[in-house]
Amino acid sequence: MLKALRSSSCLQQARFATGASYLHSNSRQLSSPFHRLLRSVLGDKNPKLVQRVFFCSDSSDVSESDAVSAIDEVESKSAAAIVPTAMKKPDDFLEVLALPLPHRPLFPGFYMPIYVKDPKLLAALVESRKRQAPYAGAFLVKDDSGSEATNSDTEKNIYELKGKELLNRLHDIGTLAQISSIQGDQVVLIGHRRLHITEMVSEDPLTVKVDHLKDLPYNKDDDVIKATSFEVITTLRDVLKTSSLWRDHVQTYNQHIGDFNYPKLADFGAAISGSNKLQCQQVLEELDVYKRLRLSLELLKKEMEIHRIQESIAKAIEEKISTEQRRYLLSEQLKAIKKELGLETDDKTALTDKFRDRIDPNKEKIPPHVMQVIDEELKKLQLLEGSSSEFNVTRNYLDWLTALPWGNYSDENFNVLRAQQFLDEDHYGLTDVKERILEFIAVGKLRGTSQGKIICLSGPPGVGKTSIGRSIARALNRKFYRFSVGGLSDVAEIKGHRRTYIGAMPGKMIQCLKSVGTANPLVLIDEIDKLGRGNAGDPSSAMLELLDPEQNANFLDHYLDVPIDLSKVLFVCTANVVETIPGPLLDRMEIIPIAGYITDEKMHIARDYLEKNTRDACGVKPQQVEVTESALLSLIENYCREAGVRNLQKHIEKIYRKIALQLVRQGTQNEPSVLENESNQSSTESTQSSTNSTHGATESKEGEPRSDTTEETEVKTNQASDLKDPEATEKVLVDEKNLADYVGKPVFHAERMYDQTPLGVVMGLAWTAMGGSTLYIETTQVEQGEGKGALHLTGQLGDVMKESAQIAHTVARAILAAKDHENPFFANSKVHLHVPAGATPKDGPSAGCTMITSLLSLAMNKHVKKDLAMTGEVTLTGRVLPIGGVKEKTIAARRSGVKTLIFPLANKRDFDELAPNVKEGLDVHFVDDYNQIYDLAFENEKLKSLH
Repeated sequence: MLKALRSSSCLQQARFATGASYLHSNSRQLSSPFHRLLRSVLGDKNPKLVQRVFFCSDSSDVSESDAVSAIDEVESKSAAAIVPTAMKKPDDFLEVLALPLPHRPLFPGFYMPIYVKDPKLLAALVESRKRQAPYAGAFLVKDDSGSEATNSDTEKNIYELKGKELLNRLHDIGTLAQISSIQGDQVVLIGHRRLHITEMVSEDPLTVKVDHLKDLPYNKDDDVIKATSFEVITTLRDVLKTSSLWRDHVQTYNQHIGDFNYPKLADFGAAISGSNKLQCQQVLEELDVYKRLRLSLELLKKEMEIHRIQESIAKAIEEKISTEQRRYLLSEQLKAIKKELGLETDDKTALTDKFRDRIDPNKEKIPPHVMQVIDEELKKLQLLEGSSSEFNVTRNYLDWLTALPWGNYSDENFNVLRAQQFLDEDHYGLTDVKERILEFIAVGKLRGTSQGKIICLSGPPGVGKTSIGRSIARALNRKFYRFSVGGLSDVAEIKGHRRTYIGAMPGKMIQCLKSVGTANPLVLIDEIDKLGRGNAGDPSSAMLELLDPEQNANFLDHYLDVPIDLSKVLFVCTANVVETIPGPLLDRMEIIPIAGYITDEKMHIARDYLEKNTRDACGVKPQQVEVTESALLSLIENYCREAGVRNLQKHIEKIYRKIALQLVRQGTQNEPSVLENESNQSSTESTQSSTNSTHGATESKEGEPRSDTTEETEVKTNQASDLKDPEATEKVLVDEKNLADYVGKPVFHAERMYDQTPLGVVMGLAWTAMGGSTLYIETTQVEQGEGKGALHLTGQLGDVMKESAQIAHTVARAILAAKDHENPFFANSKVHLHVPAGATPKDGPSAGCTMITSLLSLAMNKHVKKDLAMTGEVTLTGRVLPIGGVKEKTIAARRSGVKTLIFPLANKRDFDELAPNVKEGLDVHFVDDYNQIYDLAFENEKLKSLH
């Protein structure tokens, strides 16, 4: 395309004044029909106003010498004439520098700025211009058929070529170009005439010999040439109507180049067309004027055809969007009118845009039935008045629908080693629980998903059920959400309210999805064994649809009223007592029991987890305090006997809070002036001295007033600076001797109330929601007389325990009759049986054998073997039935120092699965008949009778 460089220095300095004689001499040329037609194209009605400046002189009408002399006459005083009189004629240049043109050829009469990256070539151009030889050859670069590089890469590669390689990449026919200006690496060229390369002269920079080409002779009066040129002009007129830029090209060309003739007309048409460089090169190489006109006409016709196609496409698109645009304009006008009239109380369009912005990123992932509901509600929102109650209902409904993570899933991580590391970091022990979780993750890795199971972690409080659920989420790289259903009695909390109610909300599960932002979180349902049941329905039944993997793929919330896929959600439930969970709900879960911790495990947990975290939370450094093993052991045995470690953590926090206070007080009293007078002054004087020393020496690092002074901020700053220096305070030692100073007197004494149990007293083992515990069964004779045999029960006993006591009384009478048939104890004695274990309700079938032994001990006046504890239920025939909670009961026995245990034979498998450290040092007997218990319990009495 033509570059109209009117601001270049050459054009600014070449101001040509046309005289009357000059215009008169050219009047015949400007008045020809051909030029009148061209002027009609340009819109120029006064040919005398046209200034003619010839930058190239290959016209057959005007010779180069005439052009040069005309320039000299008009501007004899100008030092910046483009073609000075001393300059050589273009015909004299038979050797020129070869300039590669990467994009388009240069046509005679046109400007072209190029960038010369080759420093040698640029220096040669500057030198040529200094030697009054400002001409070079501009040749188009051939396409490299074997390369698919971009234009910038091609241009870069061209400047890397030298000599013969570069010559082979250039077209033979180019243009003699005048070097108009050089600014940096930008060179402005003006095309003059066609050249043909004959041979190479030098390689770097490339210099070639050229022949100057002239157009083949033609007949100006030939009708075919005239008709072709008129068609070119007519096509040019149509082209110029489409763009003002091309019209400027014509005017600039005419002002600076001169009048058109047939060859120039053909060059101009090809130059302004948008054709590719090879087609333009073909026009440049054509010396036959008629053929050149034909080629230029083809390019212009193609340009017009492209423009017509463009117009048809634009028209089709305009017709397609006209309806939507019209509706948009009308809606905007309606908005403006409503705004002016004050009818628009809420910006519904902004709300609609907000909702659509939410769903647009995941539009393809949203199910079709949900997308249909969203579209219907959006249309409904536009029709509702902002002040109506239904408007707020619809807006809230859309807010929930669009805020849910439709189809957004977090990437799961099924790395078993990584999960093992996280579980070990967060929890000590629990080997069987960790193994089961790792099995679950391994199955998920093989299946590609971890759905299909609902895990229920059951165990006493404080054993880490909730934190295990959090660790599973961390190991699987899932979002974690917890909600507790303890005491929940409203079904709407799970399945949502109807939208017609005031303050209606979706259920907990929908709130969870909105909160976490993914459709596959890990949801921890806490305290599922404490679900309530009220007038608003049965929540446990509503949980069935939520947890059942066969149903929750189409979970229906009452508020949303559209099915939601919850099959990707991993549910983990926690419970203290599995027995209180409804059967249908329990059937859908996989129970993973978590028993309490023994003393050794508590020691590790306290040392490796609780103490470290508490120390960091209190800001105490490890070198400032030492808690001995004996202190921790005493803390566990005398203060924190629970199955879990939550109470142990509270006591450790209590210790470290007192240590923190002690360290701060030591740091406050470490000032030398205070220490010197400490023995002779009261505590009030000491405080006053510390305050005065702080005011007197503000630069001191250790002086600080007490916290009850007015300068409280300064005190806190000084205290913090004191504690930063471990040497400023003495190390605090916590051992068994001073443990009571930190946590008070021991809460528990030995669970064993007797070293040797008296007559009628037997130690049993019980399981509660808080874990295992020892349980004494006491029996005493209340009244004796013939026919007064009876049984009186006391203690927090449930129906099951009462029935066990009645059965035990009957079985004990039968055994006594078999062992000592002459003993009428039960027939003539009223017996009182008591279970002294506080106010904790006890109701479980595991104390039958203990009650029988207690009754027989009283009836036979025999002591039970020392360090013996037993558990098990006995039938009327004397068979011992299995019980639950073997691990908890074993831990309780170890805590009480009992060495000999009696379990039902059916529980041997449960005992074998316990960890070795739990079973270590215990003498365990497994029985299936009470007679075996009798032999074990009264073994010492047998030995005495033998002696």
